Amino acid sequence: MATLMPQIRKGTKRVHDPGVDLEEEASRREKNVKSVKALGEEDASVKVLEDLVFGAGDELVERLEQHDSDDMMGGLLDDEEESSDEEVTNESRLQLPGARKAVWQDDDDEVDEDVDMGHRFRKDFTKGDAESIMSKEKLQHRLKEQFQKSMGGAPAWAERDVRKKKKDAGDEDEDDEDDLMRKTGNFVGKSESLPKGVLRLKKCLNANNDRPADDRLTTVQFHPSAQVVMTAGLDHSISLFQVDGKTNPKIQSIHLEKFPVNKACFSMDGEQVIATGLRNKLFYIYDMMEGKIIPVPTVRGLSEQRVKEFEVSPEGDFLLLTGSSGYLHLMTMKTKEVIRSMKVSGNVCGTAFSADGSKIFSKSEEGEVFIWDARSSKCLSRFPDEGCVKGTSIAVSRDGQYLACGSQSGVVNLYSQQACLREAEPKPLKAIMNLVTAATALRFNPSSEILAIASRAEDEANKLVHLPSFTVFSNFPVFRRKTIYRTYCLDFSPNSGFYSVANNKGDALLFRLLHYKDF
Repeated sequence: MATLMPQIRKGTKRVHDPGVDLEEEASRREKNVKSVKALGEEDASVKVLEDLVFGAGDELVERLEQHDSDDMMGGLLDDEEESSDEEVTNESRLQLPGARKAVWQDDDDEVDEDVDMGHRFRKDFTKGDAESIMSKEKLQHRLKEQFQKSMGGAPAWAERDVRKKKKDAGDEDEDDEDDLMRKTGNFVGKSESLPKGVLRLKKCLNANNDRPADDRLTTVQFHPSAQVVMTAGLDHSISLFQVDGKTNPKIQSIHLEKFPVNKACFSMDGEQVIATGLRNKLFYIYDMMEGKIIPVPTVRGLSEQRVKEFEVSPEGDFLLLTGSSGYLHLMTMKTKEVIRSMKVSGNVCGTAFSADGSKIFSKSEEGEVFIWDARSSKCLSRFPDEGCVKGTSIAVSRDGQYLACGSQSGVVNLYSQQACLREAEPKPLKAIMNLVTAATALRFNPSSEILAIASRAEDEANKLVHLPSFTVFSNFPVFRRKTIYRTYCLDFSPNSGFYSVANNKGDALLFRLLHYKDF
């Protein structure tokens, strides 16, 4: 259709209309030509657009590059001005305000006030009798040291701050030395001595949780070499448990017919258990290797009607039997006969062997202490326990340094063993007065850093004393409810890793002492 229209128009001849004015039409045509010519002229803006689209690009690029470089230089100058303004602003923000003058000042603030260290709440922070008076600044420093010791040292973030301050002060050499010491491995290690104040411990599952006793326990003791603990009590039984602190499974339990156990003890080689009763002189020897229970109805040379208390010598060759009327009998384990006897004034309340087995320490209810030669039965020393009206217990440390004597009043006197041998009336190193009832149980730990003291006359009467500071650990026992009840026996494991307490409820409580790494 579009192709046909031009052909029709070309072949058609236009016919003049007689009603149209030719002059008027010619003038109108002339005006139209002028308008078309005006539209065809180019102005400056149209030329710029044409040059941009169809050519003259080189000139445009040059102008654009020059414009961008001018803008960049201006921007850099502006950025520099802005950054300098920001730095000035930040510096002004970081500047600390000047020291402000106090509105009011007390003249007493500048006076150095001394603190009386004789108060019972401050005695633990002194290092000797010379520090009876201490300045406030020194006391504050001592409290800070004590806190860091109880928390296991200063925290890492505090140490970093101290090193940073030293470095800022120009002490770079010392900081380098600290880095050197830190990189030398085990060349520098922390002290192995037990700190005083707070004892790091954890309450574990009861040692006899697999078989609780039906009556009160009279004995708890750790095996000398194996990770085993023994319990015995008035329920006529002796039980052995493996100690792991988590499940403490039972290994074996034996029942002794009509024989409430007063005391049971391992032999030094750990292969036998010796047990005495309450009613007669019969005692039992349980051979764990063969699984045999051997009754010993009589002892040759022993005229006692009843034998309850005894001690095993460090070599394991002898038993020291406590008789009546102040008699002590030394029995040989090989032939089960008494080879020597000793006598004290009054009744015996406690006995102990020295660490090497050469001496025997005994205490009478009248408050006298006797030291015997184990070979000859000769009395080497005899002295009164200072301030004691009625004696109740005695214990010696394995390192041969300390002797502890308990009394009915609850006071426990700590002596030097060497002073007890030299002096006629030795003075105690420390009188421990943290018990208010009779001190019936005393035990040093194997490293002689802890003395456990307890009373069976009152609930929770169980304390741990730090040596050589002679101060009681403040966090034991600290429980919201009664846990220990009445203590009848206590013991430490061979390497002090565990502490166990036998109570009147038939439980052998077990505590993990975290300072010691081994069992």
